[in-house]
Amino acid sequence: MKLNLFLLLTFLTILFSFNVFAQNTENSNLILTHHDHHRNEIGLAYSPVYLLKEKRFASGMHLHFVRNLPHSKFGLGLGYERIFDTHKHNTFGLEVMYRPIEKLSFSVSPGLTFEENSPGVNPALHFETTYDFEIGDFHLGPVFEFAIDPEDIHLSLGVHLGFGF
Repeated sequence: MKLNLFLLLTFLTILFSFNVFAQNTENSNLILTHHDHHRNEIGLAYSPVYLLKEKRFASGMHLHFVRNLPHSKFGLGLGYERIFDTHKHNTFGLEVMYRPIEKLSFSVSPGLTFEENSPGVNPALHFETTYDFEIGDFHLGPVFEFAIDPEDIHLSLGVHLGFGF
């Protein structure tokens, strides 16, 4: 039941994002234009995280710093994720961001995961997408993440807050 609700919320958020984009009549050629974003971005996301193997939810937080490449739709940076569960899951990774359109971004983050309650470090791979509503130097919007490591796979849907400078 919880997984079905989670998947429904994920689908509705993605659908809502496309509907908001489609309703933009001020700049109907938005896909063809390129908006230069701030040179740097600090982002924080908070979300419930569904752990597939354990079939339960935990809360999670993702923090990243990305430097946008000039005159490009790409950015590079570093990310950190923490899942607040019994395992005390931590992941550090490199972040590669791509913005196909002004408000939508996709990130891939290969990294290393460790849990405070177990020895060793494992490889991990995170995929994230956000849709931003800009308010001055800040942006706010939904975030969806899919992550995999040898211990588990997890999905999250939450809120992203970013600051550009």
